[in-house]
Amino acid sequence: MPTRTLIAVFALFSALVSAQSPLKPDAQGFLRVLPEDLSWNNGTAMQAIVIAGDPNKPGIYVVLQKWLPHKNSRPHFHANDRFITVLSGTWWVNTGPKYDPEGFKPVPAGSFVTHFKNEIHYDGAKDAECLLQIVGIGPATSMPAETK
Repeated sequence: MPTRTLIAVFALFSALVSAQSPLKPDAQGFLRVLPEDLSWNNGTAMQAIVIAGDPNKPGIYVVLQKWLPHKNSRPHFHANDRFITVLSGTWWVNTGPKYDPEGFKPVPAGSFVTHFKNEIHYDGAKDAECLLQIVGIGPATSMPAETK
């Protein structure tokens, strides 16, 4: 991944971390989110929207993240556990500080993955976009960890 794309991925994550869900419950206190209610950001590698909580604050948050075709992250880690469900498409993942895109493992729709805190990984999409639901405990962070 070119450096510019890597910077864009971490910039998007930083913007996401400072975001709070714009979605509000209805008069009965329920929050129903339909696909047409979602306002995705214009990320170049991935797009995301905060569904619940605030990733910048302590507590639980829920994010929908869409990886765009042929885009992925570089090795990084998070300070807190994250719980990911693949909603559609195939998500491609690998672990460790040495970037090896040939080693990506497919994670198809319906799968569940845990990113344990401080464990180095990288991920993304190959030929088609994939949609993830990420549940985490804030504050959310993403720290680069690549070994050249």
